[in-house]
Parts: sequence; structure tokens; C-alpha cells
Amino acid sequence: MSVAAPIETDALVIGAGPVGLWQVFQLGLQDVRAHVVDALPHAGGQPAELYPDKPIYDIPGLPVCSGRELVDRLLLQVKPFAPTLHLGQSVSALAREEDGRWAVQTTAGQRFLARLVFIAAGVGAFQPKRLKLDGIEAFEGEQVHHRFATDRDWSGQHVVVHGGDELAIDWALRLLDSPAPPDRLSLLHRREVLQSDDGAALARVQDTIARGRARLVVGQPVGLVSAGNRLQALQVLDPQGETQALALDQLVVALGLSPRLGPIADWGLAMDRKQLVVNTDGFEASEAGLYAVGDINTYPGKKKLILCGFHEATLAAFAAAARLRPDQRVPLQYTTTSPRLHQLLGVAPR
Repeated sequence: MSVAAPIETDALVIGAGPVGLWQVFQLGLQDVRAHVVDALPHAGGQPAELYPDKPIYDIPGLPVCSGRELVDRLLLQVKPFAPTLHLGQSVSALAREEDGRWAVQTTAGQRFLARLVFIAAGVGAFQPKRLKLDGIEAFEGEQVHHRFATDRDWSGQHVVVHGGDELAIDWALRLLDSPAPPDRLSLLHRREVLQSDDGAALARVQDTIARGRARLVVGQPVGLVSAGNRLQALQVLDPQGETQALALDQLVVALGLSPRLGPIADWGLAMDRKQLVVNTDGFEASEAGLYAVGDINTYPGKKKLILCGFHEATLAAFAAAARLRPDQRVPLQYTTTSPRLHQLLGVAPR
């Protein structure tokens, strides 16, 4: 069987969160086009995955926006530069070729040859915390879910949300508010007390339970009950030490997400406390042509803020343009007045 040739590109951005998307935009202003790889099945990184509807107050020019709105705006902003997004796959290998380019391979088997690589992987690739029960893998994607799907039809079903903190509460409320909500909803938690820093959401879910629209089941899942290829119930150990069967149609596991640094730690780059050490002149890591921006990097005075990541990506783009075109001066131009930038953005000058 023939192996597909690698995609050759000037820039590969690892991470499609806000900083990764802003990196694409800044590279576009330098007339450098990029491919983007992300482990999540959608763009947006941590804000889109963990707090899509939570307010963010520290983005310049936006007094308040949700994580989802921020991502949508960034996707619209990078549209003129037509980045190719390779989602649902993470980078598994990275190595320098003899010609100086970076050979990159993903978990989906996609290969790249990139002149420059930008690591905007946040604190690592987010992976859902899984429920460790024998045989549960057989039902994943059909009846067992680790991410909330807004467009799924939940009507006529009993949905169990496993978890008791902010993520589980958020997903439970989104289920109830969805266009096709479930007929029955149960929150399964090991304790009677639910926890969330969002007081309004916590109060609302407690009120929902009090009114009987949802119920709280206290216990710890210890096994599965299935018939053929269908999951029918969870075996739950209750506080009295008895095992009860909790019937269900769908199980949403909301135990949170774990950032995993993964193979980045094996790439031979200088690191400090699981973060890539960079030179703040252009946010290049310890290897030439490889840049690190956002929460994945560290340097004296580092602050883990989206705003700071935007600044880092901007300077990295200027440094990258200088490396790609060493015989050309990299001018500082303004999107307000530059005809060249207007042309790249596809906008008419005013």
C-alpha cells in the first residue's frame, strides 16, 4: 500500500486554541500560510472545551464575551488566510530533517514537512478523564460520551451525567436547555454535595433537582449491565454499601479533562517544569525554527493569560518572517493604512 506524501508547508501550528488561531492570523499578516493540528475535534482549545458559555472579561476591546464567542471571532478573523485545520489528532513525532525542515507526524497518520513549527498547545492535549469500568469502551461514541454534543437528539431517553463539579453541572443544564432535551436526567455523584464556582449554575441545578426535573443519585459506579450490544444500566455502589442498578439510555461522563503534555516532553527541547523555555526576542524554543507561544512556554515574568499569548504569537510571527526571508527586511506595517496588509486581508482600503 502506498504511503501518502507529506504535506509541505511553511508553517505548522500545533494547537487550535485562541493563541494558536491568533498565531495563524499574525503569520498571515506576514504572508505565511499555515496548517493547524489539534487533538480536540473542534477548534477553540480550553475556552471552547471547558467554558464555552462562561464570560471572559480581559480580552482587549471586548468588555465581555464567552469562550465560544471568542473562538468564533478568531475563526472569522483568520478566514482570509484559509488555514487548513487537522482536528481530532495530536502530534506524535517531530524530528529535524537534513534540509532543516521539521518532519511531523500525527496520531491519524498525517505527515508534514514544515519549515517552521509553532507549538501553541496550551498545557498539553486535553483528554477526557475516563470511567474505568471493564467493557465500557464498547459503548463509547454510541451510549457513552465524554464530550457534550449540542446537536444531539436526547428526547425520549434517560441520560445519566456522571460527575458533581462545575463541568457536570454545566453539561446537565445544557442538556435540559438543548433543543431536544432528555425525558429524564440523573446526576450521579459520589457525594450528596455538588460543587461549582458558578453560584448561579449551582443554584439552578439544585432548584431543578428540587422541582423533580432532574434527580441526584449518590454512589460510585462499579460495573455495567448490558444486553447484546446495548448498555442498559450502571451498577452503582451506594453510601450504604449496597449495589444498585441505575438504568439508563445514555451516559455522559463529566469527570473533567486532563491536559497531557504527551510526546512534547520527548522532543529534546529545553524545558522547565513541563514548559518549553523560550527566548523572548521571538519566542523561539531551544531549536531554531521552532517557536512556543501561550501556556506551553516559560520565561522570566511569564503570565498565563490569553492576552499574553497573543503578544507572544505576534512577536513570533515577525521572527518567523525574518527566518523565512533572511534577505528581506520585515517592515512594521499597520492594518489601518497598509495597502499590502489590506490586500492580504482581502479588504478595500477606506
